[in-house]
Amino acid sequence: MAVRKIIEIDRDKCDGCGLCTTACAEGALELDAENKAVLVREIYCDGLGACLDVCPTGALKVVERESGEYDPSAAYDHVLRTRGVEAARCVHGADGGPGQPLAGRVGRAHGGHGGCPGSLARDIPRAPGPANPGPDPGVESRLSQWPIQLHLISPLAPYFEASDLLIAADCTAFALGGFHDELLAGKKLVIACPKLDDTGGYVDKLAELIRRNRLSSLTVAVMTVPCCTGLDRLVRLAVEKSGVPLEVRKVVVGIDGTIVQRA
Repeated sequence: MAVRKIIEIDRDKCDGCGLCTTACAEGALELDAENKAVLVREIYCDGLGACLDVCPTGALKVVERESGEYDPSAAYDHVLRTRGVEAARCVHGADGGPGQPLAGRVGRAHGGHGGCPGSLARDIPRAPGPANPGPDPGVESRLSQWPIQLHLISPLAPYFEASDLLIAADCTAFALGGFHDELLAGKKLVIACPKLDDTGGYVDKLAELIRRNRLSSLTVAVMTVPCCTGLDRLVRLAVEKSGVPLEVRKVVVGIDGTIVQRA
């Protein structure tokens, strides 16, 4: 076996949040029976460290040691089996899809930068429209409260009481053209980014909001990119911590602006 870069996990620091498991596009990490992050198989880990940014406790680091080589084909098959086709296309070195050759593809799924595959630059073709259509007076905002950033909201704000709450990843409002009418109408809103925000206090804050406000419903909206699913994980951890038996509805938005899943 060759010496290469690979993820190392400090079990004492791992708090079982699970954010790394969703940030890893290759599906190399999972939680074990003790609720600690572990490598599923070393050949699934590309060693680029996309999971490092989301770990709130510093339990992850990249080290150099002897290990089997990263196998993009095996990682692709693993993610295809466990997460589906769109997630599998984000696997480092395996973005060609089923049945297509992997040779020469290493690095493309990460855009060559070694970070989250959700940062991959891509062009989204659109039908041509007016260069400057001007404002449409018929389109109204459905936002009914302020602030909306999770860092800024107060769980004690009276408008959350008995509300239908939408917790949305930042990018969903920009990707989904009908965000206000399709997702936000009739709901209170909290937005966050599990990739770029300091998420350290998010679970506790959301748990307090849920515990205090007798929510009528809770919906989480995320993008299809792997790191974005960390928000769904945060919300479910918060519901569990709150002790409130509340169903979490999930909406997944594709980067092409379509709703690809409602659950």
